[in-house]
Amino acid sequence: MKKSIMAWSWIFMVLFFTLSIIDIRFGILGLLCMGTPIYLAVGGGGKVHCAKYCPRGSMLGVFIDKISFKRNLPSSFKTKTVKNIMLVWMIGMFTISLIMAGGDFTKTAFAIVRMMTVSTVVGIMMGILFQPRSWCVVCPMGYATGLIQESQKKHKKVA
Repeated sequence: MKKSIMAWSWIFMVLFFTLSIIDIRFGILGLLCMGTPIYLAVGGGGKVHCAKYCPRGSMLGVFIDKISFKRNLPSSFKTKTVKNIMLVWMIGMFTISLIMAGGDFTKTAFAIVRMMTVSTVVGIMMGILFQPRSWCVVCPMGYATGLIQESQKKHKKVA
């Protein structure tokens, strides 16, 4: 039987953080984590990245499951308002970080690592307090790919 990619894609998160500790310039690889879901969604895959490939979701599912309180996420976290706030906040913080980096490669890589670290820590905390993959409910990348998918469906109906 073929193993699911989700069973082992967590290795990419560990590798990303390990390489970034060795040399911060490897942090630029975080663009793959941000670009891949958008690429797949624009290509018509919708949220396939979330369901089949996401390294962070894999990591949370594999490791946090063992220490999670497994409580249900409060319904307020599932609202479009919260998801919009998360998306705007992450885009805003990332944009400010890139502006502050001023085109410097190392500072840009550091900005990416910082954003990936903060979102991973928040995901771990949510996973411990609630279900292991609670982060996935509010993940800005997952929400953005969902918005792309909705937009494509509306466009197809109009066309």
